[in-house]
Amino acid sequence: MSSSRFPSIFHLLTLAFLFQSAFGVDPLFHFCLNSAGNFSAYDPYEANLNTLVGYLSIQAPSSGFGTGSIGENPNKAYGLTLCRGDVSSSDCKTCIVEAGSEIRKRCPSDKGAIIWYDNCLLKYSNTDFFGKIDYENRFYMWNLNVVSEPELFNKKTKEMLSELAEEASESPKLYATEETELYGNTTLYGLTQCTRDISSSDCKKCLDSIIGELPSCCDGKEGGRVVGGSCNFRYEIYPFVKA
Repeated sequence: MSSSRFPSIFHLLTLAFLFQSAFGVDPLFHFCLNSAGNFSAYDPYEANLNTLVGYLSIQAPSSGFGTGSIGENPNKAYGLTLCRGDVSSSDCKTCIVEAGSEIRKRCPSDKGAIIWYDNCLLKYSNTDFFGKIDYENRFYMWNLNVVSEPELFNKKTKEMLSELAEEASESPKLYATEETELYGNTTLYGLTQCTRDISSSDCKKCLDSIIGELPSCCDGKEGGRVVGGSCNFRYEIYPFVKA
């Protein structure tokens, strides 16, 4: 997503962050990918898409990641889903099913769409996007509270996330978490993750790109995320992943 799209959604995303923190079940965000075109009711693409979403909800939970394609061109549907690395198979499946249902309501006639929850993301399109870094679909979320020592905090946050980018890119699941002690009694917790259709080197490239957006996203904030279609990071001063 181009930077010009961020200012118009900053306030919305702040509210989304608070709402998500309070209720924990609604989507973090979504995009209807209008560039992919539209389909009409009972179009063959719709049948393929419905089958694909159902397939992903069965295929992905055991490993936390899945890709698939259904149909023949020009009505072929491609899809991808990823669950957060610490999420159980049952919670992963629940999230994918919910994501599939919700995105069809929000983007009822779009051939392409992407939706994010805390526990998973789901993306589909009428074009093969596997193995390509998604730089287009991206958003920010942040905690409204500001830390007492922003310069030191920003430095430590970037250092930790950069280390996690390296660790995630070398992990079979392209996923890494860490916690580190800061000043006083403050502990910083971090997470990085990539979709497993991209290579290890592209995972690192994707994470480095979004970590570079820290000043725009989360300058001096107690918590924040940059979330994209191929990778994401999150940091907080409280634990947010399951042990």
